[in-house]
Amino acid sequence: MSFLNFEGKRFLVMGVANRKSVAWAVTQALEAEGAEVIHSVRSPKRLESLQKLLGERKAYCCDVEFPEQIEALAETVSREHGPLDGILHSIAFANYSEGFKPFHETARKDFLQATAISAFSLVEVANAFKPHLSNEASVVSMGISSTDVTAENYGYMAPIKAALETASHNLAKSFSDDTRVRFNTVNAGPLKTSASAGIPGYLESYLYAEKLTFRKQNLTTQEVANTATFLLSSASSGINGQGLVVNAGMDRNYFDKEVVRLAMRPEQRGVKEG
Repeated sequence: MSFLNFEGKRFLVMGVANRKSVAWAVTQALEAEGAEVIHSVRSPKRLESLQKLLGERKAYCCDVEFPEQIEALAETVSREHGPLDGILHSIAFANYSEGFKPFHETARKDFLQATAISAFSLVEVANAFKPHLSNEASVVSMGISSTDVTAENYGYMAPIKAALETASHNLAKSFSDDTRVRFNTVNAGPLKTSASAGIPGYLESYLYAEKLTFRKQNLTTQEVANTATFLLSSASSGINGQGLVVNAGMDRNYFDKEVVRLAMRPEQRGVKEG
């Protein structure tokens, strides 16, 4: 038996977008340890785009914006595969079609839609799958390490990711009444993914974050996936209702001497030399 004890276990991974996504890296890690992985993706179009990547793996369509699709997914997966030993919730959406705006200009409809998809869907998924989870299953969702930081180029998603993390904590308490199912979040620092590539100004923030890490090297997708995989395993049985920060020390290094030096260069302070 391996340390992670995945042999013969079955997991649902929600949210694979492409081969660069955390969800795909988690899939590979689970399978390498002997687990069976079932997938759900947002739409038939997304499923078609992933056909080559997923190969013969079983995959279903489920747009979590619609509760009835979550219920249908739970029933289908249970009927065709039996109980699950864990779920990875790697789903997020925000409508930035009109570009980034100051937070106070956030449209109600956009904020509520993003909350429903990115945060409350975890509650609905947990509720729908509750009868179909093994007693000691693990549910892991993907958060961010900076929900309390005002990052302009992340729009209104920071408070929504904070809602996701709090929802996970409350699910851990709620499920504890009659199960040992665990809920945790992986709160990752900036990653180089296909989704992030479309965020205006993200590259600058990504490079800045790298300077704040202790090792002066940003996270890899695999590092984040490794943490999620650990939390899905029975090796993490003592961890419940937590948010594990994975950001290479970024949030502990704001006064790094190199960053301070660069920020205080004369041209940054409006001081002329000579």
